[in-house]
Amino acid sequence: MRNKKSFSEGRIRQVGLSLKSLHTRTTGRDLGTGAIKALEPQDAEKLFEHPADQLITRLDLGLVEQLGRSIQAIEGAVLATVKKLPDYQVLQTMPGVGRILGMTITLETVDPKRFASPGDYASYCRCVDSRRLSNGKKKGENNGKCGNKYLAWAFVEAANFAQRHDAACRRFYDRKKAQVNGIVATKALACKLAKAAWHMMSQNTHYDAGRIFPKVKMNK
Repeated sequence: MRNKKSFSEGRIRQVGLSLKSLHTRTTGRDLGTGAIKALEPQDAEKLFEHPADQLITRLDLGLVEQLGRSIQAIEGAVLATVKKLPDYQVLQTMPGVGRILGMTITLETVDPKRFASPGDYASYCRCVDSRRLSNGKKKGENNGKCGNKYLAWAFVEAANFAQRHDAACRRFYDRKKAQVNGIVATKALACKLAKAAWHMMSQNTHYDAGRIFPKVKMNK
């Protein structure tokens, strides 16, 4: 199902770029991505004067509508199945994780117990540093593309949402950002969330901020 959805989304991007290019070539004006997303097939006459350009635009926008409905159908079918899985249910209690990220993490993880430790899982999620150190000095980097790119994306997205909407995650992010930078701080929070997700899915337990951030208990 992921491949079908990725194909549909990729095709929508291609159609959008094609329409944007056609508009620039024929009118000399730029058509923003937001404006393209808001267009409907009947808007073709407003964009172009030539009938051929109008026809191409109507067909392209009609295709975008059909692909959009296909994506919704795929997501609905996947969600109906995933909602019954325990891993999806417990992941919904984690800050930053909603419907799409919950589906992604659940389906891409498959079985959390196939990873020996939370560190192994975080590594698979590309949430750990790939540098090789010797005597405290950097000697090179491991293959940063090892692991699962979809889980890497999911936990970084979760970290971005969590640091904006969860107080404990925000405090952790702010401390890290003061030491390094925003990108590294986000990756560090993503690693924390990935390790927490491993425990939650392995033990079928809800998110506990006091376990991922021990100082939370002290501050209460």
